[in-house]
Amino acid sequence: MRTISASLSRRAVRQAAAASLSVAALVAAGLATAAPAGATVATPAAHHPHVKRLCSAPSKPGMMACNAVARTDIMQHHSLSPNATPSGYGPSDLLSAYNLPANGGAGATIAIVDAQDDPNAEADLATYRSQYGLPECSTANGCFSKVAQDGSTNYPSADSGWAGEISLDLDMVSAIAPNAHIILVEANSASMSDLGTSVNEAVSLGAGYVSNSYGGSEDPSDTQADSQYFNHPGVVITASAGDSGYGVEYPAASPNVTSVGGTSLTRDSSSRGWSESVWGSSAGGNGTGSGCSTVEAKPSWQTDSGCSNRTVADVSAVADPATGVAVYDSYQASGWNVYGGTSASSPIIASVYALAGTPSSGSNPASFPYNNTSALNDVTSGSNGSCDPSYLCNAGQGYDGPTGLGTPNGTAAFTG
Repeated sequence: MRTISASLSRRAVRQAAAASLSVAALVAAGLATAAPAGATVATPAAHHPHVKRLCSAPSKPGMMACNAVARTDIMQHHSLSPNATPSGYGPSDLLSAYNLPANGGAGATIAIVDAQDDPNAEADLATYRSQYGLPECSTANGCFSKVAQDGSTNYPSADSGWAGEISLDLDMVSAIAPNAHIILVEANSASMSDLGTSVNEAVSLGAGYVSNSYGGSEDPSDTQADSQYFNHPGVVITASAGDSGYGVEYPAASPNVTSVGGTSLTRDSSSRGWSESVWGSSAGGNGTGSGCSTVEAKPSWQTDSGCSNRTVADVSAVADPATGVAVYDSYQASGWNVYGGTSASSPIIASVYALAGTPSSGSNPASFPYNNTSALNDVTSGSNGSCDPSYLCNAGQGYDGPTGLGTPNGTAAFTG
């Protein structure tokens, strides 16, 4: 049985506090989500934006929570005027920041695994893609499919929080790999058993890349879940490192997945044009997860010396809602939003793998970045908490817990 840790209890308290602040912030701020066409549009780099978690902390053992965080201090709209662009980073921003090719993903099938149903998933996906001039991805043209965890169309009950998570995941795949096919697998509940069954279903349907934007506390049963749900050699499986600062979540701790941490991403005058730091406690006590697993053995390809077990994370991408991404979500939501959380970074990294090419049969793609660290942006500043040894929660030269080996600089680090 999965035991809820004290950290999760503290997380619930933080969530309640953030939620109570968010309504007041939304009324007080009255900030627009749109800017004139041609303007450089990005999320305001506020140090302490008001946010809310889209999913509540797990309420009982064996349950997971999505790792998505929404800005509540930016006015949201169902539609934009003809000459407006959503706030938050869009596809061109992300491709620029991570040195990725446009129009990638042809031939790849990327699966998103989430809990509950988003009745508006396909329609919202169409709105996002239309806004940014991306190719159609629909059931009609065979690009998009949505199934329940048993592969049927008997979808689970709808949930607004998980619907926002689904929109975030689908939009990030679209931004990075717009020509990939997308499978959305909706688990009956947020239990590890249902979500894990959904991972197996995604692979059985032909997905070569599976993103999991959720997590819960570790317990000894995790090693059994590794073999039941995440043992898919030759398939890329990514998992969010968590949004509660220093500490380890499962399934990010599984040696069978690429554990994805989170950064703050801002434009600058460097040759890259961007800079990144650890997503720390900049928004309601949130921040990327990291640390040393108490359950999982250290994989052979991971060589940091301060943790004798599996270390989280492997790599990272933008997750700070203060430098968040544009997302369209209309199910019990107000349309264009700015979202963050490691729920953004997991599908981004899964999609980068898809751009890099098909992994070799029998391989563990989580090991790939360790073989080509020079093809990553090393993140060297920021912290997500207090720890010993210090690299588990503080960025530095080379490997560190919060950002792993770094963020994508092209696709070379994500090939076998």
